[in-house]
Amino acid sequence: MLCDALLLVVISGLTLFVLTPELTLLQWGAAWLGSLAAAVGVFHTFGLYRQIIRYITEQALFTLLKAVLATTFLWLVWLRILFPDWPLFRLGLAGWVFGVSLVTLVGALRFGLRALLWRPLQHQYSGRQAFIYGANDAGWQLVSALRQSKEIFPAAFVDDDPAVIGKEFGGLPVYAPDEIPLLLRRYQIQEAIVALPHASEYKRRQVIERLTQHNLRVRVMPPVADFTAGRYLPRIVREVDVGDLLGRNRVQPDLSLLQRSVAGRSVMVTGAGGSIGSELCRQIALLGPKRLVLVEANEFALYRVQQELLEMGFSALVPALGTVEDQPWLEGLLAQHRICTVFHAAAYKHVPLVEQNLISGVRNNVIGSARVVAACRAQGVSRFVLISSDKAVHPSNVMGATKRWAELITLAAAHQERARGNAYCVVRFGNVLGSSGSVVPLFQRQILRGGPITVTHPEVTRYFMSIHEAVELVLQASSIAQGGEVFLLDMGEPVAILDLARKLIRLAGLSERTEQNPDGDIEIIFTGLRPGEKLHETLVIGENVQPTQHPKIRRAIEPFWEEAALQPYLAALQQAIQWREGESVRAVLFAILSEKTPFCAETPPQ
Repeated sequence: MLCDALLLVVISGLTLFVLTPELTLLQWGAAWLGSLAAAVGVFHTFGLYRQIIRYITEQALFTLLKAVLATTFLWLVWLRILFPDWPLFRLGLAGWVFGVSLVTLVGALRFGLRALLWRPLQHQYSGRQAFIYGANDAGWQLVSALRQSKEIFPAAFVDDDPAVIGKEFGGLPVYAPDEIPLLLRRYQIQEAIVALPHASEYKRRQVIERLTQHNLRVRVMPPVADFTAGRYLPRIVREVDVGDLLGRNRVQPDLSLLQRSVAGRSVMVTGAGGSIGSELCRQIALLGPKRLVLVEANEFALYRVQQELLEMGFSALVPALGTVEDQPWLEGLLAQHRICTVFHAAAYKHVPLVEQNLISGVRNNVIGSARVVAACRAQGVSRFVLISSDKAVHPSNVMGATKRWAELITLAAAHQERARGNAYCVVRFGNVLGSSGSVVPLFQRQILRGGPITVTHPEVTRYFMSIHEAVELVLQASSIAQGGEVFLLDMGEPVAILDLARKLIRLAGLSERTEQNPDGDIEIIFTGLRPGEKLHETLVIGENVQPTQHPKIRRAIEPFWEEAALQPYLAALQQAIQWREGESVRAVLFAILSEKTPFCAETPPQ
């Protein structure tokens, strides 16, 4: 305001001196005071003094122009009162000189100050300026927290709501999405944070895909409502992962289904230190089990998940270090802790490694599963859930074949146990993002090394879902089970791995190196399908699939082997393993899968 007053002294003084040099000091003072009163009143009314100079945009020029026109009009009225004998020509010329000078100098003052104020910030936050996508309450809280943390400088908002575009929110200008290139040039921004915690997954995916086209580092505020204090917001802003780009609209979990098989019960999770097993433990711990027994063969993995659960405030847990092949030990655990529900997640899952370590893979995945099932039956466990894989459907590799064997063993027991009132079932799904066997961490490591990214085949596709969602659905499927079902989780549409690789490159703010773009950052090369690997995976054997009470869980009615028919094959497999005859193990492993299944599953009770 003081600067405007000084400018008005110069502008009004020069205007009057040029047009009417004979004015007295008193007349000049009265004319200047009139210009000052008009300008301050109008500028205040138009909000020019509410603007933060550092964040003003070119759109502010339109507001300034309107304010100057109103100020000039009021000043001319005042001059007419002071000098009623002036001719209209002189009055009009005075208004034109005053108005042009005022808009030029006031505009130059504001934008010049903006440049000066930004210079030290651009130096201090070089490469760490960001804009927030989402001019909403969450975005405002995020801006407040970022200003306190002094790690990332929030420069502006971007929003697609016409009602807020061009306005200020939380002291920052709001730009439209198509103005992002201008915004990046003006503020040298290299990062965007998506603050749409209440938007649908589909909406969030659209926004992220739009932002990745600008070679930005993109981060996201997750869809949760547990950020109550502003100072914690920077901690929950996370890197965008490929799950955000897959854009699956989640169905809110049914709390009664989540709790039914675990709340108030003693629960065991095998493979508790793995990616699926540890997430099972985390979610079960939040559902109020009486006790949680963690079975894990890897000492460090067991220690890590135990510490994580303790840090969550859950202490009713029993870390059990051992192998699922030790049936007497398992029976002792089940009896000692009176286990009601078992989630069997222990398995070797990495396709090439299991292919190269045939005997170890079969012993752990098949014999281990058989002994877990036998131990549960011996101790009267009322609910058993096998975590299976889409690779068990018409398997072409050892890992898939071992998982199919585990399914057959579970289903054979399930049709016996159902008569005793116990529910044994299989839950089958595809790849989970971020698991130990997922391709996504591999691609991310390759990008960090500067490439290349290795893709087996340009047409290969896979199903994906997040670990958290997969485990939520597993827990709900376990509550639906009545015995003998194969539950299929809705994985959405299959994802092309080549597209996945390209999206991860863009998420890193990089470009793909191709013949058309030889200066790109990361090259993608094709290595060929690995032994036993398929181009496309499927989730169901046959076509008999029925809906369940949950929209993302289906029930497949699949053929099975009865225990009496399965036992000779299992005995032959154990003998071949004992003699370390790899080819015999492989022959028996695939022999049963190539034969027609002798029994058809009856429709499970509704």
